[in-house]
Amino acid sequence: MVRFMVKYNKLVRDRIPEIIKNRGDIAITHKASEKEYREKLKEKLREEVNEFIGDGSKDEIIDILEIVYAICDFKKIDRKKLEALRKKKAKDRGGFKKRIILDES
Repeated sequence: MVRFMVKYNKLVRDRIPEIIKNRGDIAITHKASEKEYREKLKEKLREEVNEFIGDGSKDEIIDILEIVYAICDFKKIDRKKLEALRKKKAKDRGGFKKRIILDES
């Protein structure tokens, strides 16, 4: 049986190499530098947002949230502080629950 390697060059969840190995395939990986990781987080966020725009599934929201958490960890942003800031901004400026569309200003 001939196996073809597929090039990805993208950030994946931590257990993906193990999952690939367990199915009998080979995963060639490396650990990203700080600079590469910062860029790959942005790429991954774009990818997951685009996938959510495409199908709107709950799984894509979960992936977006996981990337946001990874960005918080990378930037050393405490998630509880982030949530407090989100709540403050929602209190000061509102959320999106009322579905308001600004047509002109």
